[in-house]
This record gives sequence, C-alpha cells and structure tokens, in this order.
Amino acid sequence: MTAATPPLELIRSRLYSSVLSDTLDALGHTGQAMAPQVRPLDETLVLCGRARTGNFMDVYHVAEQGNPYELEIAIIDDLKPDEVVVFACGASGRIAPWGELLSTAATARGAVGCVTDGMTRDVRQIRELRFPVFAGAIGPLDSRGRGYLAAVDVPVRCAGVLVRPGDLVFGDVDGVVVVPREIEAAVIAQALAKVEGENRTRDELRKGVKLGEVYAKYGVL
Repeated sequence: MTAATPPLELIRSRLYSSVLSDTLDALGHTGQAMAPQVRPLDETLVLCGRARTGNFMDVYHVAEQGNPYELEIAIIDDLKPDEVVVFACGASGRIAPWGELLSTAATARGAVGCVTDGMTRDVRQIRELRFPVFAGAIGPLDSRGRGYLAAVDVPVRCAGVLVRPGDLVFGDVDGVVVVPREIEAAVIAQALAKVEGENRTRDELRKGVKLGEVYAKYGVL
C-alpha cells in the first residue's frame, strides 16, 4: 500500500462502487466496472481488498494423473489478510470454481472475498459465513473435467475488466469495480471528496432546494 492510500477499512466503510466508477470515468479509465451479471451472494456485504488472480481454462476431459485442484489449493493456502481471490473463467458458465470449503479456508487466512465471472455454489453455507462472494451465476458444476486453473498471480480479464495482482477490488450491491494500483491514491482521494459533495447535495435537496441549483453549486449528480 502506498503512503498516500488510506487504510482499506476506511475505503470499505466510506466509499461505494458507483462513486469509484464515476471517479475512474473522470480520470479517463472508463472500463473498470465488471459486467452486470457479476452479482453478490449477499447484497448487505461490501468487498474491498487486494487482488490475487487465477486464470481458468476450459477442458473436456478428466486428467488421468495429477491433482486437478493443485493450483487452486496453492493459491488459497497462500492467501494473506485483506486479499481478494479473482478467478477469471472466461464467462463460459461451465464451472463453479468457488464454494463453501474455499470460502472457509480463505476466511481462515484473513482473505476478504472472492470475485469470479464463473459460477459459485454452496450458496446457503457461504451466506452463513458472511464471506463476500461475487459471481457470474449460481450452479452446482465442479471444475473437475470442465476447467482447470492454468495460472495464478498473473493479469486476468474477469467479466470484461483487466485485473492485475495487487489491484484494488471493490464490490457492493451495485457491482464490482477494479482500481489499478498505480492510480489508486488519486482515485481514492477524489472519490472521498466526491462523497463529501454528494453529502452536501443530499442535505440541500432534503431542504427543498431545486436540483438545478444544487448541481450548479456542487457539480454532483
């Protein structure tokens, strides 16, 4: 974390995906929000952490030798506090690479969530854990014989967004936004300032001031 970046807990508590997306847009980074089919299992939870990435590839057979979950196990066992697993599956809809046991293991390592454009399963148990999971769909299909984790800790494209290890990943009920590491300090600072402007705008609107007047004053909508 750079010295100019606030603690993740402050970002998690004060910001939200739409203000981050707006701020990124204003800075010329207009492709940082994941496709809308990536949705939270629990809409009350907020995800905020550093990306640990994995790239899945489709397969159509079960390997006769070797452990098909080798890299999955390795990345989960190596998770650090405040990290978010990002599994890119090509949005094929063929596999559910995330479930209850991985959520349990990730929680024990201090990780703070998972994002995948594939499916997730064991939904009831994950909700009971209150572990933030954002997925492209829900389904029971195991990855064995359908897909395998080909690489970890590499740049991946998940739900249309390039995600690199260490990038800031933020998710809430409105969706998932990825903030590139090299611009995160500027993005967070401007997003916090925008939140202050929105708060002032909201206060005046509640008093009955016309929207046009408030927008002319604060430039926030």
